[in-house]
Amino acid sequence: MRQQLVDSIRKHGIKDETVLNAINKVPRHLFMDSGFIDHAYVDKAFPIAADQTISQPYTVAFQTELLQVKSGHKVLEIGTGSGYQCAVLIELGTKVYSIERQQQLFKKTSKFLPKIGYRAKKLIFGDGYKGLPEEAPFDSIIVTAGAPFVPKPLLSQLKVGGRLVIPVGDDVQTMTLFIRKGPKEFEKHEFGKFRFVPLLEDKN
Repeated sequence: MRQQLVDSIRKHGIKDETVLNAINKVPRHLFMDSGFIDHAYVDKAFPIAADQTISQPYTVAFQTELLQVKSGHKVLEIGTGSGYQCAVLIELGTKVYSIERQQQLFKKTSKFLPKIGYRAKKLIFGDGYKGLPEEAPFDSIIVTAGAPFVPKPLLSQLKVGGRLVIPVGDDVQTMTLFIRKGPKEFEKHEFGKFRFVPLLEDKN
């Protein structure tokens, strides 16, 4: 079933074999609530706790391919969620720092990921809009929720040459890639429409 999922994602245009291999290795059924386990290898998003979703595998693969990560890269993930995207990044050999805004999800996922053999460098309960300045700079930053605007702290925490992949918009988001070309210079690319749950900001 996992191989069929990978074949489906490949047909949709994902070309990076290292990303496809990582998707093939991660046991997505372990990330699903029991009522949805039969759908674990269907290429769809499904509900998880705290009114959030586990992303569609194609979307995970699409964002990961845009990151162009290599083994050993330092990656910041905004929105740990179920931990599925985090696991895919760990399979690729990256050092993942992940921030989750929903306490219920943070508590669940920070216990669950190590249990199934996926150890992030750091899992943090906090505000993704602020990034993680104490661990910056990062080779890549991935945002797994819809951001109404691009948080400046995330751009500032990229290495020169680093890549930020972020869905930008309110109801529907445009997948956007920023590549840092210099201290104040960024290259921007847009890659079509997606739908994500909103990226929550700490107003306190």
